This record gives sequence, structure tokens and C-alpha cells, in this order.
Amino acid sequence: MAVSAWNPAPIGELLRAWRQRRNLSQLELALDADVSARHVSFLETGRARPSREMVIRLAEQLEIPLRERNALLLAAGYAPVYAERQLDAPEMAPVRQAIDRFLRAHEPYPAVVVDRHHNLIASNDALELLLAGVDPELLEPPANGMRVALHPNGMAPRTLNLPEWSAHLLQRVRREAHITGDPELASLYEELAGYPGVATAAPQSEVQPGDLVLPLKLLDLDGKSELAFFSTISTFGTAADITLAELAIEAFYPANAHTAMRLLRDVGAG
Repeated sequence: MAVSAWNPAPIGELLRAWRQRRNLSQLELALDADVSARHVSFLETGRARPSREMVIRLAEQLEIPLRERNALLLAAGYAPVYAERQLDAPEMAPVRQAIDRFLRAHEPYPAVVVDRHHNLIASNDALELLLAGVDPELLEPPANGMRVALHPNGMAPRTLNLPEWSAHLLQRVRREAHITGDPELASLYEELAGYPGVATAAPQSEVQPGDLVLPLKLLDLDGKSELAFFSTISTFGTAADITLAELAIEAFYPANAHTAMRLLRDVGAG
């Protein structure tokens, strides 16, 4: 059963589906939420109606994303709690300024901001080195970062370790689809998995002895050198707004000396 704001169902069914998605028994959820297992059972079967506070408490224990918490509240007959503001709204100005400062400060290294579905929201100028040769149609808004990375007209032809890197990205999308129950992420996974050269499972040689992280390896524009990057992902951990909670900042760092010098020379000098 898909659990999402796009598939309304009785509150009891939704709670049970989320509990099962998290691989928790009724007793385990009850202990975590400091309620009785009997009460959890009554809620799931519809014999009891949860209070607004109980919906929020259970959603927190189940680590349900804010968008889906609103769906639970609606299913229980309550108004949504979490707002969803557009990023260009006046009250989001401090967030936009913080994002812009991070992107600029991270140069000459690439960095991007994506939403829940991996659509590109913002980037710095250094990203151009990664996107060289990508079909312009893939970069038209709303450009999808996963599609750009793995599409045969995207970065895939330059990706020297495409099986390993694609398996890593697909595992990420699959995990996010499972956590959120979002059918759009599930659909994105199926699309990406169908691209040529893409692997859904990591090859045996994914990580070599001595490796610290799995790098993204790209053929440089000279057709000879190798660019290598590793990345970190940051989120707004205390977000109470849906848009903000669904943003992620991915920052890339050079994984070899050639890449570092290339970025310093061509991006840093710009």
C-alpha cells in the first residue's frame, strides 16, 4: 500500500502502513510513543479516533516527513499544522540568503540545492565543469539532478565509474522513496533504472581497498584526465516548513590533486 498525501485513506490504515514501513510492531511503537499497545491497535483498526496531539506524537516516533504528517492530520479530521511556503516568499528571505552565502563560499568547488524530487533549485558557477557536454534540454527547468547524472545525454557518457556511481544514486532514490512513500520518487527510480549502463546493485568492485568514500569519476574535457569528486549532503534539521524540510544541499569536493588544481585554475580564477 502506498502511503502518501496523494493516496488518502482512513487514519488507522495510514498509521498501520507507516508502522509496517518502519518495521515496527504495535508494541514497539507504543513503547516509543509512551502509549499502550492496546490503544495503538484500536487506532489502527478504527475503534478509537486519535487526538490531534496523538497524531503528531505518533508521526514523530515514526519519523514521517512533514508533508505526510499533514496528510495524517487531514485523514484524522484535523487541519494541517505544517506550512508550505514558496522559496521566493518574503519570509523565506533569510533561507535564500543562507543558501546563496553557502553556494558562493563553497566555490571553487561545485554545490547544488535540490528539492525532495531532486529537482535543481540553485547552484554555484563551479557546477558548470560537471555539466559540460550535457544536453541543454536536460537542463531546462525543472532540471532533475538524478536525470542529469544518469541520462545517456547527460553526465553518464563522461562518468568513468558509471556502474558504481549509478548504483549509489539509485540506492539513494530507492531509500528516499521507501522513507517517504512518495510515488513520484518511486517513478523516478524506475525511470533511472531503465537507462543504459545504469546498475541497480553495486558491483563487487564498488570500493577499493584504501578508499575512504565512493568518488564520482568524470572524464575531463581534454579526453584524457580524470576528475574525481566526493560529496556531502546537508539539510535543515529543525525545519518546520515543508519546503525547507525537503531541501538538500549537496557540496562536492575534489578527490584527487588534478581535480583540485583544475577547479582552482578554471573556477577560482573566474
